[in-house]
Formats: sequence, C-alpha cells, structure tokens
Amino acid sequence: MHYNHHTLTNGLRILHLPNQSPVVYCGFSVAVGTRDERSEEMGMAHFVEHMVFKGTTKRKAWHILNRMEAVGGELNAYTNKEETVIYSALLSQDIDRALEMLVDICFHSTFPQKEIDKEVEVIIDEIDSYQDTPTEQIYDDFEELLFKGHPLGHNILGIPDQLRHFKTEDALAFVKRYYQPSNMVFFASGNINFDKLVKRLERLTSDLNNVPVTRVMGTIPAYNPQKILIPKGTNQAHVMLGAPAYNAHNSKRTGLYLLNNILGGPGMNSLLNVSLRERRGLVYQVESNITGYTDTGLFTIYFGTDHSDVDKCMRYSERELLRLCDTSLSAQQLKAAKKQLIGQIGVASDNYESIILGLSKRYLHHGSIEEPEALFMRIQQLTALELQEIAQEVFAPNHLTMLHYSK
Repeated sequence: MHYNHHTLTNGLRILHLPNQSPVVYCGFSVAVGTRDERSEEMGMAHFVEHMVFKGTTKRKAWHILNRMEAVGGELNAYTNKEETVIYSALLSQDIDRALEMLVDICFHSTFPQKEIDKEVEVIIDEIDSYQDTPTEQIYDDFEELLFKGHPLGHNILGIPDQLRHFKTEDALAFVKRYYQPSNMVFFASGNINFDKLVKRLERLTSDLNNVPVTRVMGTIPAYNPQKILIPKGTNQAHVMLGAPAYNAHNSKRTGLYLLNNILGGPGMNSLLNVSLRERRGLVYQVESNITGYTDTGLFTIYFGTDHSDVDKCMRYSERELLRLCDTSLSAQQLKAAKKQLIGQIGVASDNYESIILGLSKRYLHHGSIEEPEALFMRIQQLTALELQEIAQEVFAPNHLTMLHYSK
C-alpha cells in the first residue's frame, strides 16, 4: 500500500492514500473522545462534533450546510471514546472547497449560544432514539459496568440535564484544549496531488501554532465479573457477555482478532451463528466483537432472543467458548480460519471510505501505517497453541460479565 505523509511546522500530520477514484474522502481525525471529558463535561466531545457545523467566524450554519451539498458533496462526523472525526466526501475537482471548509469549522467555530440551545434538544432527541434501541444501548451500558467510575464508561451522547447547561465558553474551552494541529491528522483518499494538498493546508493553517496537548488517561478500574439483570419491558431479551481484553498495542490482539472472527464474526459460518441460529433457531442476531483502546480493550458477545430462551442461549454460547479454551484448532481448521479472515480484509479494502478512516485512526494513535501484507503475515504466523492460550485468558466463562435486559 503506497501512501504519502507529511507533518507541518504547526504539528498537523497529513496522510494521503492515492488511488484513481474521482471521489475524495478527506477530513480531520482528532485525538479526543468521551474519555477526555471532565466530570462536568459528559457528552462534550460529541456535542462539539455537532456544533462545529453551526457557525464560524465567517459562516452561519446554513452556509456550512450548503457549502458541500451545493456541489453534490457531503459533510460527515462521528465521535467515539478516543477520537472525533469530521470529514467530507466530494469529487476531486472540489477539493479546495472542502479543505477550506473543513479548516474553517475545525479551527474557527464560534459555538453561538442560540445554536447551542437548539442543538442540545436535537441531541436529546438522539438520546431518546438511542434509548428506544436496546441493541445499541446495551453496548454502552455494558462498558459502564466494566469501566465504572472511569470516563471510558461514560455514554458518548451525555446526560440531558448536563447538556442543557452547556455554554459557548464551555465548548470553546474544550476545543482549545484538544483541537490543536499537534493533536490531529488530516487524511485524504483519492486522485489528488499530494504536494498541492500539503501547500494548501500549510496556507490554510498558517495562523495556527504548534501547541502540545496532554491527554490524561486515568487508571482503568479493577475488573470484577458481574451478572446484572435490568427490566426493560422489551418484547425480546437482550444479553451481552464480555470482559476486558487486550489494548490496541498488545501483540496478542491479532490472535484475538482471528478468534473473534471464528467465534462470532460477520461470517454466517461463525460458531455462535451456527450454534444458536442455524442449528437451533434461537436467535435472529448473535455476534461477538473486540474493541481496542489505548490502554485497555473489550471482548463482547451479544444476542437477542425470546425471554424463555436466554438460559439455552447462554449454555450454548458458553459451550462454544469452552471449546476454544479446551481444544486446539486442528491444522485444517486453523488454515481455513486464516484464509477466511484474510479474504474478508481483502474484500473490505475495496471500500475507500472505510479504509482511509481506519488508516487515519491508526496514524493518529500510532504514528504509522501497517501494510496489509504485514497484517496478513502476522495472521499466518499464529499457531493453534497461541490461540488456545488467548482463549483461556479472555473467553473463560467464569471470567465474563453478563448484562441482561429482561421483561
């Protein structure tokens, strides 16, 4: 994979993945998320992501909304626990328009109070919608259980009563702490000239200084497995099992990545899908996931089922987990699992948007890009014994926390 990179004197890192597509995806990845909020700022990272579209020193909200839409482009953004991303999709001929717009909203937003008062209600509607979607809410509730008392456990959207007290000066103070060039990566994917990209960004950000940013990670709380039952009155039971896992820098994460794909990845032949859905018809949806943060990680299994079938699903899920803990994969099983995962990664690489978003995240936190061939090599080098040892560390049923949304 060929890519270009450069760092400006103000600390802004620029990453470009060239290809022949006429569509460009470009924007800023900022190393700030929910975990960076102070106790009185819960929801601020996501709130700022919304508010950068609501006015700058030279534009009102309508002008921002219309700037890229007028040429068929799009503005998008999202916030998670460790980063905020603000980006645009556009035709390559409109790259200058996008660059100027993105720099303006990321560095010159004014956060007018009348726009704050309106947008807070929009976010509260988003919270209400999310609370009506247990398949989404259970993930945040589960992280709150595992990381209780730590900002990683906080809900990304925040708390309505607290959001209603946010003021212009609160948003400006948060942005001043974290929206500094040294804490950001500008990424671009598409058929554009890299030297021109660098020069244009250099001009557009010439008024910005190289200001160091200090992120306070905090101590991850000690883990104690729990079983929590929450009455939700839903038509279906929603269950999540999981435990802390490896952080994003841990060398064992590749093995867990492969194991997770075997257990409950997107393939219809995953162990959990075959056991719970295909053989027994107990669920419509079952999946497992891993998340890697800077200093910790997370492994989860989610399924939705009839309230009367929760115990059965638990029993069969634990059976699959124990199988991976107690029995090494055969040479044939291991070869097939590696081939499937490498194939999935290859197919996913056809999506330029998801690829550049993933690369920018790695570049933001690691300062480097991993070639696909290097990842494939690490996958190919995994042994059955290594995978079994990882399974024993992460998948042991008595090590798992359970969160159950019941009637």
